[in-house]
Amino acid sequence: MLSRLYSVTIEGIEGVLCEVEVDVCRGGFERPVIVGLPDTAVKESIERVRSSIVNSGFQYPETQSLINLAPADVKKVGPAFDLPVALGILACGGTLQSDSLREYVVIGELALDGRVRPVNGVLSMAMTSAEAGFTKMIVPLENANEAAVVKDIEVYPVGSLAQAVALLSEQLPAEPTTVDLDALFEQCGSYEVDFSDVKGQESVKRALTIAAAGAHNLMMIGPPGAGKTMLAQRMATILPPMTLPESLETTRIYSAVGMLAKDKALIATRPVRAPHHTASGPALVGGGAHPRPGELSLAHHGILFLDEFAEFPRHVLEMIRQPLEDGAVNVSRAKGTLCFPARFILIAAMNPCPCGYFGTRMRKCRCTPNQIERYMAKISGPLMDRMDIHIEVPPVEFRKLRQRRNGSGSSEIRQLVQQARKLQQERFGNPLMTNGTMGHKQVEQFCSMDSTAEMMLRQAMAEFALSARAHDKICKVARTIADLEGHEAIQSEHIAEAIGYRKLDRKL
Repeated sequence: MLSRLYSVTIEGIEGVLCEVEVDVCRGGFERPVIVGLPDTAVKESIERVRSSIVNSGFQYPETQSLINLAPADVKKVGPAFDLPVALGILACGGTLQSDSLREYVVIGELALDGRVRPVNGVLSMAMTSAEAGFTKMIVPLENANEAAVVKDIEVYPVGSLAQAVALLSEQLPAEPTTVDLDALFEQCGSYEVDFSDVKGQESVKRALTIAAAGAHNLMMIGPPGAGKTMLAQRMATILPPMTLPESLETTRIYSAVGMLAKDKALIATRPVRAPHHTASGPALVGGGAHPRPGELSLAHHGILFLDEFAEFPRHVLEMIRQPLEDGAVNVSRAKGTLCFPARFILIAAMNPCPCGYFGTRMRKCRCTPNQIERYMAKISGPLMDRMDIHIEVPPVEFRKLRQRRNGSGSSEIRQLVQQARKLQQERFGNPLMTNGTMGHKQVEQFCSMDSTAEMMLRQAMAEFALSARAHDKICKVARTIADLEGHEAIQSEHIAEAIGYRKLDRKL
């Protein structure tokens, strides 16, 4: 007897709909056979399925079985096929009606005692199922809220194989899981830190505000203990709240790699990723034998903070240049190419020299001029060109450290950022586009300036020997500064401030 039902596998972060065919009327096999390009986890599923069926009180068929996972040219990965294979076998044995199975997409890992364990990538699986026209889905109990975020599909959670059989046999009331998206955002969309925690550093706060308003990449250079890490960690608190599409894009990445917290159905706060400088290229950018997203994609719609920037291997840093321009990581393999979204704000921090105290009054610098030159040369010119804002972070004075009033908090700064973002949305007609993502044609169209500002920019280009990319970066930052002040045209003071954020070009 032949049974047929549907499941989903994950390829990168995308779901691929699969047809699960089970035939238990064939002979000639020494043991059950799974075909359709399965990985090791899928091949081992037959042993888990056998024990789960028996320990759940059902009869396992004595005849041998053939299980086909289609399409055959797509790699099937993970344990999500356990539950659909078990249900297919039971349908062949007459325990279930085969026709009822075809209405559902089924996913879930089985324990030996019949419990259904959660799997990774459920959000992408639910989105794929809904796009394919399915209206019903059976998922593990712990994955129910995550899948229920997707509209146009009813999600039925099960905690065991027996419960799944009872649900399909209509022995249990079918009650799909529902979630309140507004409540989820209210519950998950808060931060534990605030910009008011930072003492002093008003010039750096100003630079971070500009970076947040226009989604500009920023480089901080300063001695140890100046507050670079503290500032970067609070950058996300002044960004606009995540929209539902942004939250879904980010959540599906974390779900695919198994990093979504069990108590969260959505990621409603902008992520802040801070990988160590010993991270490898694939860990940072993504890839591996079975390609998976890296830190760049995990920072999607959030902040990627690279502390000790100069300590990263140069070849690793060069790998992030193209994603900074494209907003995505393309991983090419012989079998095909996977695309991982990676649109983030890069915040980099480094010391001015190997000892960290060059140009400060805190301690005497022990580095020689050659050592300082080699240290700064670790950052290539093309990579520095992709940083919109360069800012020096000075040591905090004792007087400011002891101040009780810490200046503006995150909510106040966020209002200014949101006002600037609103102007950009109206200008570009795209809610996801910002000044920082403008192309050259858009810079020419939207970055008009008066003659004084034009002359000031021309002089800076000649004096600092800036590249064409640096020219566009200055115009973009000046455009954001003008938006923060509510000006339609870029004025000379806006250009002057934007040029001031490129002064570190002379040191590299």
